[in-house]
Order: sequence, then structure tokens, then C-alpha cells
Amino acid sequence: MPYQFNFDLTRVSRSFFRGVAEAAHKRKLHKRIGEAALHLLERFRVQEITGLDVSQALTLLEDLIDAQMKNLSNRQRFLGTRRRVLLLPHCSRKHMDDQCKAVFDRSIPSYSCSHCSPDCLVNQATLAGEKRGYDVRVLPGGSCIHQILQKGHYDAVVGVACSEEIKLADGLLEKMGLPSQNVPLIKNGCANTSFNIQTLKKVL
Repeated sequence: MPYQFNFDLTRVSRSFFRGVAEAAHKRKLHKRIGEAALHLLERFRVQEITGLDVSQALTLLEDLIDAQMKNLSNRQRFLGTRRRVLLLPHCSRKHMDDQCKAVFDRSIPSYSCSHCSPDCLVNQATLAGEKRGYDVRVLPGGSCIHQILQKGHYDAVVGVACSEEIKLADGLLEKMGLPSQNVPLIKNGCANTSFNIQTLKKVL
């Protein structure tokens, strides 16, 4: 289930995300994490830029930190795998209508990018994944994940999604024993969502 609020972190400094990673690294300091989170929100003017209230901003930040922690804890296992899949959200496509030439395969079920728009995030991410030997699936929704993973017999997963969806997928991946790496969206919604392509390339 997605967040009950919309967010757009695309105007937030990239050093904010470094701060999130540092906070994740120091997460053993449980008593100070709330204080550290509030400090990050104030320092990078997240509430002012996004219009989120304190509760929503803290929820988002905590989920970003959790995603980073999962990445750190799974990284070594992930690097030891061979057959990997990259799962991308269809809502990050440049076009959400028939201008997008992606082909939907009901048997998988997912879209295959046709590389119709060079400036489309999904196209750029697909090319980056394929270049590194990944199978790439563009998902119409999170409910497809189980079927895709079962059919593909993958050793590991890289997922791009909002932090809330990442949390929901974690349970499934743990049950299946698959290490994962996550790239949270920096702008959510039903269309025109966004993620950082450079962050994805580093994760891959």
C-alpha cells in the first residue's frame, strides 16, 4: 500500500541523502535517531521544500533510513550472486499513454521497455541494468513481484519503488531468501514519479 501522502524530494540537496546514509550507518544509537532525524529535516529544509508536516516527514525519513540499512546489511550477500533482476516502477515512464512503446507481457506480467524516449528514466534505468547483465522488468504494480521472481529463478533483486512499497516487498524477499538492494523514489504519485539514476547505477 503506498503512502497516504505525496512527496517530492527532487529539490532537496543530494547531501541530504548522504546524511540519510550516515544516519543509517549510525543506527545503533537508537535513542538519538529521532533527534538526528529532526536535525536532518531542519538542516535540509525538507518540510519547507516538500510541504510535508513533521509526522509525514519523519515517517518518510525513517523509511529512507531503513531502506539504506537493508542495503548495507544485504550488500555482501548481494555481491555474491549472479542471476539478478531489476524491478522498475511503470509510473516513472516519461509517457503513461500510448506514446510509450513499452510492450506488456501478460505471462510475466510486466512491461519491456522499447527505448522510445532517450530522456525517459525507465529507458535509462533499463539500459543501465541490461548493460550489467540484469533481467529488467517494468512493473504495473507490486502484486506482480512474486510471480516474476518465481518464474525467473533469480538469486537477487534490485527494486526501485517508494519506501513504503520497499517495506512491503521485504517480507516476500526474506521468505524467498533473496538478498536485495533498494532505490527509493524521490518523488511519488501515480505518474511522473522520479528516482536518482546515478544512485541506481551505484547500487547495480
